[in-house]
Amino acid sequence: MSEVYADRRARLRDRCAAAGSPAALVSRPANVRYLAGGSPPGAVLLLGPDKDVLLCPTAPGADPADGRLDELLLQTVLPAAGGDPAVAAVGIAAKAHAEALAVEEHHLTVARHRAMGSVAPQLRLADLGGAVEQLRIVKDEDEIACLRIAAEIADQALGELLESILVGRTERHLALELERRLVDHGADGAAFPTSVGTGPNSGRGGHKPSDRRVEEGDFLSVCLGANYRGYRCEIGRTFVIGTTPADWQIELYDLVFAAQRAGRESLAPGTEFRDVDRAARQILDAAGHGEAVPPVTGHGVGLEIDEDPQLAPAAMGKLDACVPVTVEPGVHLPGRGGVRIDDTLVVRQEADGGPELLTITTKELLAL
Repeated sequence: MSEVYADRRARLRDRCAAAGSPAALVSRPANVRYLAGGSPPGAVLLLGPDKDVLLCPTAPGADPADGRLDELLLQTVLPAAGGDPAVAAVGIAAKAHAEALAVEEHHLTVARHRAMGSVAPQLRLADLGGAVEQLRIVKDEDEIACLRIAAEIADQALGELLESILVGRTERHLALELERRLVDHGADGAAFPTSVGTGPNSGRGGHKPSDRRVEEGDFLSVCLGANYRGYRCEIGRTFVIGTTPADWQIELYDLVFAAQRAGRESLAPGTEFRDVDRAARQILDAAGHGEAVPPVTGHGVGLEIDEDPQLAPAAMGKLDACVPVTVEPGVHLPGRGGVRIDDTLVVRQEADGGPELLTITTKELLAL
């Protein structure tokens, strides 16, 4: 894997050099991990014109959740406790006679940026912007393999929950059980806080599980994801508890399912981000639910659960092959509940079979 990380760093270095910065400082943890293989707490990565170095406030531990560092990457532990690796990195760049250093301004506080500038006033601090995030959008097959395993783990955890008794249990209890099952099946942890909504809470994006108990006839919506070797997937499903679904539940579910299918089928290299959103949104708008639809139909996933691209009405840009995204339309009716259906897929060429579905738990409206 050392060659993979070295190639990623070389591509970033070329971008920076083209913009007039012979060196770059990466501080955002997910970006450090993408370029170095791991992200020990507080570590920053300095890409110099001659060599790259990972600066850590303390010696890196062996926590698998922090990743596995590139063994060929030079590592430096700060000699004094409490020191700031970013400030130390600026000093190293200045000693190497770099005229400019590109930094991730969107990740730095004003105070930290000032401290970095005070170390070497003659060194121009330029903005790296989202250069690393842009490199991360298209995944290689090793990254996709990690996402595929994360999806399998999430499917397993959800499938086991559906086989258990649900009536009378609280949203909070179900969410905790799902997260335990993720770890039992090999996840490093949950990709994000698991959401379980019942009855009037169902279908709400990002709902924080409460002490409400599952009741017969409820909609039950679940959204969870697994973190496997740093890569995060997402799956969301909606079910009915204990009885045949009511007519309004069937009608709403079929509508959201049709919107989600339209979004999935629109995923192809060259498709505008906003066109994916439009494919799903127009079905819900036409049914009179425009105000109940979330502002974003989907988003990229990877080392973070919410990455670029954003599949939203005003999003600019086009999909590439090998970009993993979610498609997750939903409708929530205040006081009644709602439906969310969420899958993680990888954009593929039509010649390669079209979009690859990673989360395969049934989307049939089951009565549990």
